[in-house]
Amino acid sequence: MPHLTVRMAATGQDFDEVRALCWDYRSYLVERNSRDRAAIETLYPKAGYAALMDRLEDAHTAPQGVIIVAELDNVIVGCGMSHEIGPGISEIKRLFVHDRARGHGAGRQICQALIDHARSRGDRLLRLDTLTSLAAARALYADLGFVERGPYSDMPEAALGCVCFYELTL
Repeated sequence: MPHLTVRMAATGQDFDEVRALCWDYRSYLVERNSRDRAAIETLYPKAGYAALMDRLEDAHTAPQGVIIVAELDNVIVGCGMSHEIGPGISEIKRLFVHDRARGHGAGRQICQALIDHARSRGDRLLRLDTLTSLAAARALYADLGFVERGPYSDMPEAALGCVCFYELTL
């Protein structure tokens, strides 16, 4: 049986693999359907996404955040990250598990590690957004206690109706 572990990203190689997963995630979202493609291209244009990937460690490591990776048999197959968006409030971003690792509970374990990290920081709220079309992700968030809420950030018109927002009181 495959062995799954979840841990904080710590090395340059970890961050490079997380960047590759983030690009896979963006491609996965763009390829789903034309409605999602328009939202993703608006929210994460390639040049802006590349700039975000260049500063990934600055945006999502201590003290303002964390990057969590999932390894299946010592190969990084998933990631998720969080960062502070306000006093006592963190946001989960880019939770993604590669196709080859789906069904092993990696997404749930990454998300739980992000929840545990937010609690250990003393956060009182954890927020996230996801595409409305990602039924499995939405079911996972609901199962973990996240509640749907209205937007907590400005949304471009192309993304309206494609993105839903969640919050967990810690």
